[in-house]
Amino acid sequence: MGSNDVGKLYPAAKAVLTPLFRAAWRFDLRGLENVPASGPAILCPNHTSVLDSFFVPAMLPRRVTYVGKAEYMDDWKTRRLFPALGMIPIDRSGGDAAERALATAQRLLEQGELFGIYPEGTRSRDGRLYRGKTGPARLALRTGAPIIPIGIRGAREVMPPDAKFPTLRLPVTISFGRPIDVTRYLSRADDHMVLRQIIDEVMYEIRELSGQEYVNEYAAGRKPVAVPEPVIDLRPEHKTSPSVEPVMAEGGSGNGQGSRNGHNGHNGHNGHSDRLNGGGVPAEVGSVDQPDGADQNEFVKATQPRSSADVLRKPPRRAHLTT
Repeated sequence: MGSNDVGKLYPAAKAVLTPLFRAAWRFDLRGLENVPASGPAILCPNHTSVLDSFFVPAMLPRRVTYVGKAEYMDDWKTRRLFPALGMIPIDRSGGDAAERALATAQRLLEQGELFGIYPEGTRSRDGRLYRGKTGPARLALRTGAPIIPIGIRGAREVMPPDAKFPTLRLPVTISFGRPIDVTRYLSRADDHMVLRQIIDEVMYEIRELSGQEYVNEYAAGRKPVAVPEPVIDLRPEHKTSPSVEPVMAEGGSGNGQGSRNGHNGHNGHNGHSDRLNGGGVPAEVGSVDQPDGADQNEFVKATQPRSSADVLRKPPRRAHLTT
């Protein structure tokens, strides 16, 4: 579809959708006086529902042209419908396609029309407000058009992500903020710091109008990552594996009951301590000679690993060499 066909069905679609939407949902429009009755302006709403692109144009008396993702042009159901309703496809991966879309938007603004663009670049899947991209600010500095922040409440409840059908009779509030004038920055159109300052101001106003939680990162390509929680065993003791028979010191029972009951100088060490013999060496290896009887308690103390706090409290003694 050529650029001349963009918005061809807009008057007919608006005549049908506006009364239909007003009958289906309870709209509360605020700040309509901030939208100029004539002349160019860039509309920057938050984006939490697929219906956002229909609600704002249906409620405004003036025609609005939006940008939409280029993937719509790959589907036969939307390839001609969306551009006919005023959507300009834009390649979100950037490059020449994105620049051509912005050039088309610039031409529409220079003709005195309203142009809508989502500063987040894509729909928020979790309902939060994400960091804005500088495309709207760049477009405003090219044309001198003011930016009008818009906060939409309730659209996500009407049509949540992945929902097949909207819920009727719910309230939807659309608040139009005061225009942000960028003419004082026109001489610095290529300054990235200026672009970032403008779009951050836009996102602040959108947050105030929509009441969303702000996230200082881009929404595009963001995928939730599931982090497994560590599993901590809080049981007081572990049972000895039936496949391993611990080697007991002389005088203890072969099944480890001696150490669990506090015999043979263990003072209540569990079966796990028996298997490691207090020094971190598996007893079943049989490569370490074990002390017998009363000497076992001293062996455990001498070979038990010390924490850094123990070392600070009582530094290890070093033998002095004599000449």
